[in-house]
Amino acid sequence: MASRNFHHGQGIEMKGPYDSSSQESTANPNVVLLTDPNDSSHGGNSSDEVDMARLGKKQEFKRNFNLLSTLGFISIYMATWEFVLVSLGAGLLNGGFAGLFWVFLGTVICYSSLVASLAEMASMSPTSGGQYHWVSEFAPPQYQKICSYASGWMSTLGWLASVSSSVFVLATLIQTLVDVKDSDFLFPAWQYTLLMLAFLIITIFFNTWGAKALPMIETISLFGHLGGFFVTMIAVLALAPKTSAKEVFTHFENGSGWGNMGASLLITQVSVLYCNLGSDSAVHIAEEVEDASRNVPLAMWWSFVLNVVMGLAMLLTMLFCIGPLDVALEADAPYLVLFQNTGSDALTTFLLVVLLILIFSGNITALATTSRELWAFSRDKGFPFSKWISKVIYLTSLLAGLLCLINFGSNLAFNIIISLTLLALLSTYMISIGCVLLLRLQGRPLPHARWSLGRYGIPINAFAFAYSGFCIIWCCFPAELPVTLETANWAPAVWFGVILLAVVVYFAHGRTRYTPPVVFVEGRREGRVGLQHVD
Repeated sequence: MASRNFHHGQGIEMKGPYDSSSQESTANPNVVLLTDPNDSSHGGNSSDEVDMARLGKKQEFKRNFNLLSTLGFISIYMATWEFVLVSLGAGLLNGGFAGLFWVFLGTVICYSSLVASLAEMASMSPTSGGQYHWVSEFAPPQYQKICSYASGWMSTLGWLASVSSSVFVLATLIQTLVDVKDSDFLFPAWQYTLLMLAFLIITIFFNTWGAKALPMIETISLFGHLGGFFVTMIAVLALAPKTSAKEVFTHFENGSGWGNMGASLLITQVSVLYCNLGSDSAVHIAEEVEDASRNVPLAMWWSFVLNVVMGLAMLLTMLFCIGPLDVALEADAPYLVLFQNTGSDALTTFLLVVLLILIFSGNITALATTSRELWAFSRDKGFPFSKWISKVIYLTSLLAGLLCLINFGSNLAFNIIISLTLLALLSTYMISIGCVLLLRLQGRPLPHARWSLGRYGIPINAFAFAYSGFCIIWCCFPAELPVTLETANWAPAVWFGVILLAVVVYFAHGRTRYTPPVVFVEGRREGRVGLQHVD
């Protein structure tokens, strides 16, 4: 998202991101960046300089993201009201109208503890490494390296799956646009996959050739996110017939085959979590945000609040205006039923195009976030052949494209891959929050946070840690019963397989090559392991 960091064809080859006077370079020597490492006009302030010095990092990026563009960066990726429409329809199966509403409300309240905990860590250590850096810095000394390494792999997996899942949604929206005029037409798997790859290529363009305009695009996307919300909600509320409030707030229905309504509702929370995921995306551009220790956590928190409010309003709009529950459940795209209830194919098409543009804008953020996370982890030699990774945007896109190609052989296999987003990212949240919680319980000092949880740190961290684990468990359940090959939730098996792969690579490569970021943190050098309190 930085306007000059990854622009194609104008980069200079770096020999390492760290100041050789303070530490050994562990960087990828071929990362192509645009900022001159000797140029002090990076746009940061004294707080940024203090933070980078404490973290042992050399400022390489132009800090051209302010609070507003950072807020847009997160908000358009979260796209909660958009994903309420395109992905929460499946939640109607587990609980009906009332079940979906009350689960949404309860889930976002619980999930806010995770966002608050992550925002505080982003204020303590504003670095592109994000979770894997925090784990390295805050974990018990004997577990710092292995836990940090695992977090880096899980974070990379989660964000790669996120990019692939976003282009999958975009291809689905194209299919839905066709359905408006011809409900019998269905893209074969190979055409579906080509659509996904086409969207991915366009996204690459915005993250390379269009990089100079990205901060501005993120700001514009924020206003598009807001404007699209009001246009969609007002149009649907004004023209669609309404369901009674009693039906919306009190009618629970379990159509998934689970004999227990409670279990059915808890499975629904997985879809709700997916709609509210992504507030930590700005963490991975922290080294490109001015006054990062303040602006990144502020943007994380307020983008979450903004998206939750709009998401809840859009959910109510959908529940009141989608019509009979059985009709919505039979539809391949319940949001198409909602839009067609306005009585106008032209308006339906327009609203679908609005959704398409906004979700595509969020995919630009997803690719930028993933590439920064991969770059940061490679900087610390977290991957084999890290020193060969030069064009991180292209590498990230290639890996995401390979995930898309799975759709050629099996739509089921691809859905398994994209469902890894939640499992992978929630596991990094749980590990990093758990490390901070342990330090607090031990009474050990933490780095100064300008966005701090203060005296509420222990209860908020404790609840966030427990809730992360709770959600991970329910992410492993199938959405409906009886379980068949097509309805089985294979994501836990793939997730566990990637963990095993990470363990193998760690012992083959990471144990001797990976340099955990804590090595360079001020107060940790020369074998010291105590945390240094920074005022």
